[in-house]
Amino acid sequence: MKKTLFAFLCLLAFTVSGQVVTVVETSRLLQGVEGPAYYPVLNDAGDRLLFSSGENGTLKLYDFASNVVSRVSDGFVAGNDAFFGGDGNVYFVTQERGQGNLIYRTGHAYNTASGQSRVVLEAQHGAVRPAVGTRGGALKSAARNYSSSPSIGTAVWTQGSKVFVTVDGQDRVFSPVDSWAGYLWASLSPDGQRVAFFAAEQGIVVIDLRGQVTAMLGRYEMPCWYNDHYLVAQNATDDGHQFTSSQIVLLKADGTFKAELTRPTSMTMQPTCGGGRIVYTTIDGNLTSMRINIDE
Repeated sequence: MKKTLFAFLCLLAFTVSGQVVTVVETSRLLQGVEGPAYYPVLNDAGDRLLFSSGENGTLKLYDFASNVVSRVSDGFVAGNDAFFGGDGNVYFVTQERGQGNLIYRTGHAYNTASGQSRVVLEAQHGAVRPAVGTRGGALKSAARNYSSSPSIGTAVWTQGSKVFVTVDGQDRVFSPVDSWAGYLWASLSPDGQRVAFFAAEQGIVVIDLRGQVTAMLGRYEMPCWYNDHYLVAQNATDDGHQFTSSQIVLLKADGTFKAELTRPTSMTMQPTCGGGRIVYTTIDGNLTSMRINIDE
């Protein structure tokens, strides 16, 4: 068994220009405890994990230290509509179908210390966009906004083909690359100096806080910062109807290096990073925790 594991890990070590990336540990999370789980989100320390449970979109929180799963919301939380703010609390958006078959969205804040949640944006028709801040969190909508405090620090979010960066209380708005279908998945580097996001037809773009493009990383999706120098992303293909392959890749933020962390046939997707830990799921909803070593 040990020899088989060693051989497997060796296959996942990649060398380019003197850099070696090795997968040193993988482990299934919540096997036999939870059903299918999707859209994992780690906090910065990597010791707490949000995920959506099954088709009903119930939002749950897993604590690695206590090995306990808590239910955050019974409401339907779509996709990446939940995140940890810089204050350690959870902010999320539920949605339900209302009169006239319209979708109504409600904003919530969940206190991780007390285990209590409260409504911070009443139900409204239209998009509600998460904005992750270094000192808190915000929810943005056309009707009204919510902020956890007067200053949530440096924050990022997207709307259409615009990426918003809040610095010192002032919003900066950039459209650094063309994308008729818009931008998604904006995130701030741990040192607070760069923003990575996905632009349809372009892939992952890295900019500085002035909106200048510092790197184009290729047509990968769902970028998350592993540290100040590397990102983890999803590399998926489809036939127009369903996924045909999906894997997790490591990308250097300057665009000079790429390493496969899982194989294309593994159907692994939706990566998240925090505290040196990587968590992803599979097309069947199997959560996995991974640790890697980067030798430069």
